[in-house]
Amino acid sequence: MSTDCHSTTEVKSKAAGMCLVGNPNVGKSAIFGLLTGRYVVVSNYPGTTVEITNGEAHLHGDTYQIVDTPGVNSLIPMSEDEKVTRDILLERDFLSVVQVIDSKNIKRALSLTLQLVEMGVPLVIDLNMRDEAVNRGIHIEEEELKEIFGVNVVSTIAVQKKGISSLKDAALAPKISEYKITYDPLIEKAVTEIEAFLPESNISRRSIALMILSGDRTLKDWLLKNVPDDQIMKMEAIRDEAAQQFPIALGYAISKKRHQVVEKMAGTILSKIDSGKKGVSAYLGEITTHPVWGTPFLFLVLYALYEFVGVFGAGTMVDFFESVIFGEYLNPWAEKIITLIIPVELIKELLIGPYGIITMALTYAIAIILPITATFFIAFSIMEDSGYLPRLAAMLNKIFQSMGLNGKAVLPMVLGLGCDTMATLTTRILDTRKERVIVTLLLALGVPCSAQLGVILGMFGNQPFSALLIWLAALVLVMMLVGFMAARIIPGQRVDFILELPPMRMPQFSNVMIKTLSRIEWYLKEAVPLFILGTLILFVADKLNILPWLQEVSSPVIVSLLGLPAEATEAFIIGFLRRDFGAAGLFALQERGMLNTEQVVVSLVTITLFIPCIANLFMIIKERGMKTAVIISAFVFPFAILVGGILHRILKWFKVFE
Repeated sequence: MSTDCHSTTEVKSKAAGMCLVGNPNVGKSAIFGLLTGRYVVVSNYPGTTVEITNGEAHLHGDTYQIVDTPGVNSLIPMSEDEKVTRDILLERDFLSVVQVIDSKNIKRALSLTLQLVEMGVPLVIDLNMRDEAVNRGIHIEEEELKEIFGVNVVSTIAVQKKGISSLKDAALAPKISEYKITYDPLIEKAVTEIEAFLPESNISRRSIALMILSGDRTLKDWLLKNVPDDQIMKMEAIRDEAAQQFPIALGYAISKKRHQVVEKMAGTILSKIDSGKKGVSAYLGEITTHPVWGTPFLFLVLYALYEFVGVFGAGTMVDFFESVIFGEYLNPWAEKIITLIIPVELIKELLIGPYGIITMALTYAIAIILPITATFFIAFSIMEDSGYLPRLAAMLNKIFQSMGLNGKAVLPMVLGLGCDTMATLTTRILDTRKERVIVTLLLALGVPCSAQLGVILGMFGNQPFSALLIWLAALVLVMMLVGFMAARIIPGQRVDFILELPPMRMPQFSNVMIKTLSRIEWYLKEAVPLFILGTLILFVADKLNILPWLQEVSSPVIVSLLGLPAEATEAFIIGFLRRDFGAAGLFALQERGMLNTEQVVVSLVTITLFIPCIANLFMIIKERGMKTAVIISAFVFPFAILVGGILHRILKWFKVFE
């Protein structure tokens, strides 16, 4: 193999903006926030559910568009996030591409650096988290790294706002590195032959040729748009011929060579220094992932989360918003004003009736769900900024593996205890469509929202503790069973669980607030319109007498299969409109003495597993598509009744509560 070489080309043409690229958990979002401020736009990348953050930076009197791409480990995509980041670099021309690197994990980052260099993009390297590297006894020779690649290298500590001025200056003067890895002659020959068929683009022909040789199938659409079919066939023939002649897979050979280069490079730029004594954060980081002490710490965090979100958010704040702000002020004022100025009865009912946009949709979305999601977002941001969130995912990884998932699934599942509608939205963080569908199914099936959970726990307060345990055991068993089966039925591959564990650190108040406010804005834009749409459908259904008809048709099933009184039918129908209303209907039946302990358990298991509320259904349609939403609904509804019926007969047969 030939010797690797390098030189540098100055970037003279000015493109529209700058792009932030990096591995997950390297502080890209913090850098983005410091460059742009909090007024940013979050939108889906076209044709995907992957979110891209855009903002503006004002540098030396000029305004530049900044794009924050999803965290990636490679630009040969293995996930939708990686494909989106690669496509952004492929399709857009940037003044500079800033690679944000976690200084204490620079070897992992250098593999990505090599791919960016091969793409020929105007590059700036930002060594972020330098303080954490020093605390671990790691020293990086910046001048040596700059010499190797011939690009600007700066150091930052984003959480302390250090080094940002230097980064801004460097981002305005990027360079295109001409550092070159020379692969095996057979691979080099194939690269040269494939390059001849490729058009000019925003990344080099060489990098695209290496992607093709590595077996990157995600390039197919781009190739079909930009290269004639006959030339694509010729490139594939070149790749296949090279693969037949090479002793190992071409993708593996290319990756292996890059790894060798990284190891050699790391030996040149890295050195150990005396880091002194361990700090509190280091000890805390060890405790949170310890096989023994990590579990009590996990339960402590979950208890704090329950107290803050479940008790304070879902209890104190919801009571204040619903009873005081909406109950005593907003709704009465709205009713008086609308009654005064709108003479048409139908329009008045549409706005302030039982299924009114103000009295139901906005009251539910703002007074009930918003306090829960806001407190959850605060807690979520604290866990994220402190570095505990990746540890939580790591701790629960084994549990989710049995369901074809990994530890990342814990995040939307925990959020589901606040609001399943919002939790369905956050399944976007998962790597594959298969994982997103499985978690969406489990959320719709067996995760009660906090409003419903509060009513359910209230009902069990009047029952033996064994009733609560049976309800909980039934849900866990069903979730594990459905997850296990779904992992084997739903097509697609599971992505390996690779998660970098950052050090524990004190959360920054500004970071927590910026993230919380942006997520609340996200909720208001994404979820609230769905509550309004759902309420409009209910209003029409009520006026057409569809709801009473559904109650009459469903009653025999509720009575014969579940062993419940006919009056319980209304609770299940209303539960589709609002999950807590359904549970509240059962609570009222219990208070009237119409449900015994066995019926309480059966009804609550069934209504927890029952079809999700209408807002969640619309969110499933929006995120997963109509076909998937119909399949999930068609499964969940009869399955909930089936489980309830089986449980009814088991409890009767064994006379559990007699």
